[in-house]
Amino acid sequence: METVILIFIFVVSTVGLVKGADWFLESAEKIGLALGLSHFIIGVTIVSFGTSFPELFTSIVAVIQEAPEMVTANAIGSNIANIFLVVGFSALVGGKLTVGKSLIDLDLPLLAAGTAILLAVIYPFNDLSGEVFISRPESLILVFGYVIYFVYTILFEEEDEKFIEKEDDLKTLPSREERRGHGREASKLKSSDFILLVLGIILLSFSSNYLVKSVVALSALHRIAVGAISIVAVAIGTTLPELFVSVKAVRSGDSDMALGNVFGSNIFNSFVVIGIPGLIGGLPLDSETYAIGVPFLIFATLLFTFSGISRRIHAYEGAFYILLYGLFILKIFGIF
Repeated sequence: METVILIFIFVVSTVGLVKGADWFLESAEKIGLALGLSHFIIGVTIVSFGTSFPELFTSIVAVIQEAPEMVTANAIGSNIANIFLVVGFSALVGGKLTVGKSLIDLDLPLLAAGTAILLAVIYPFNDLSGEVFISRPESLILVFGYVIYFVYTILFEEEDEKFIEKEDDLKTLPSREERRGHGREASKLKSSDFILLVLGIILLSFSSNYLVKSVVALSALHRIAVGAISIVAVAIGTTLPELFVSVKAVRSGDSDMALGNVFGSNIFNSFVVIGIPGLIGGLPLDSETYAIGVPFLIFATLLFTFSGISRRIHAYEGAFYILLYGLFILKIFGIF
């Protein structure tokens, strides 16, 4: 009975995380538009951060509640789920994903570089006991890496904007923001917008708190490593926003948004979701994450990179991605 209650708390907390992120994102976007921020700035800040808030809140709470092994397991598991599940289901739903030139020119190299930097932080700095540990200085490197990525992305996008404005007839063609789904018109602020913003933050905080508690309790009750639960169950739960956004984008015929969402989320997870909690306290990697999660992350990133270079991700590739994720779960729990 205790297991059923804990699973119920876990599921409700996961739903709360997703809904809280949704409320926060919706209200923050409206407030940003009303304050005069451009669609472009909102797109590369609020929207790009929004789908990764569940991972970030959960990781911060995990460190505070002295379950730091959840952080790297959640981030690495989310990145694997983003590639194998989100891209896989998106390709199945859309039949085929087309990778735009801007994604190949900017996002693919940055994704590969971000993963390489994370691996460089993880692998060489094991202490004498053999424990894999991400220290505060290494976490600072990750956060600084995201700052560089963020600034570079804005500069790249601004140059791309100027090029599009020169080449396109803006009276007949939609703007870049509209093509990316950020063409919402500014509206007057309402008190409900601020209420929704506060409620979103509160829901994110409470949900992440109880999510961590339920995972720790389930781990102790069934003698399953916290990292094993986090790299699969927590990662899938916190990846739901990315899945919803990408599938919706594919149904609207916007492959760039579906894939760009995955690129941005994975880079955010590698740098920020690990980096910020790591500044609060050092982060250990459990054995499952280190021995299985990290190699699968390398393989998933390489596979995704090669698929992107080919400019097409077909439905059968999406099915293959999903099968690989099934294999990953079996390996984590020692079934295969």
